[in-house]
Amino acid sequence: MKRKAIASKIPQVNLVPMIDVLMSVLIFFVILSMSLTNQLIPSVELPELEKSIEEGVDAETEGEVVPTPPAKLVVGLNKDSQIVLDGAVADEAQLTEAIKLFLSENPEGIVQLNAHRTLGYQEVERVLQTMSEVGGGQVSLVVE
Repeated sequence: MKRKAIASKIPQVNLVPMIDVLMSVLIFFVILSMSLTNQLIPSVELPELEKSIEEGVDAETEGEVVPTPPAKLVVGLNKDSQIVLDGAVADEAQLTEAIKLFLSENPEGIVQLNAHRTLGYQEVERVLQTMSEVGGGQVSLVVE
């Protein structure tokens, strides 16, 4: 009698390991998608930027052509207070030349400074002042 009672029990499935695996996969894809949406500069934690609408047709405007956003030169300031241009560390003279060249090729362009969030404002102001002397009103500081 005991053998029949033991054999007739319904087997139970432990769902906890399967849920753990699914959550791990979900977290992986969330982190991957977040890392693919931002413009990356080495050693600089960039604040979130709004995505600009690319030239073309916007679904909300029903056929109206959206103008092309102005060209941007993105300058980074990493946590060691080093200027980063095109993924490489640069000095103030190289920064000045890069801004002059960019603005001569793109008169309506925008120069952005993305500074690491742990830097003090005095360090950011020094680079921003140098950029403003060359770029005038086309220089902006990106903040979160």
